[in-house]
Amino acid sequence: MAETVEVLVPGGRATAGPPLGPALGPLGINVKAVVDDINKKTAEFNGMSVPVTVTVDDKKNVTLTVGIPPTTALVMKEAGVEKGSGTPNTQAVGNLPLEAVIRIAKMKMDNMLAYDLRNAVKEVMGTCVSVGVTIEGKSAKDAIAAVNAGEYDAQLA
Repeated sequence: MAETVEVLVPGGRATAGPPLGPALGPLGINVKAVVDDINKKTAEFNGMSVPVTVTVDDKKNVTLTVGIPPTTALVMKEAGVEKGSGTPNTQAVGNLPLEAVIRIAKMKMDNMLAYDLRNAVKEVMGTCVSVGVTIEGKSAKDAIAAVNAGEYDAQLA
């Protein structure tokens, strides 16, 4: 019977310590090799928490599934901020170009409820509201209104 371990690891910096080591050690596999493999696959998400699923079958074969970091982490990385605004409705901590919002929406599309890019972009903009990040100098709420009004149809086509 296969064993599955689901953990959040820092991108590119997983260690054999908790939470991975204690979970993988009893399974009788080479923990260091698994950790090295995880670090290779998550290197592009350096500094962000990345969901990783490790599946070990009866024959000790290891399968890694690397998820995509939460939308808030992607927004904050693109905006270059360490943490979100304490008062997101009044104080902005960063600004994103529309291209960055579209890039994040495309990355997260499979994990979203949106059926198309337009609605996925609006979901990411909704996250920007919570974090306190503006989009092209507009508040995120105004940017969502602009998407609804069709102002960004050329970029979202």
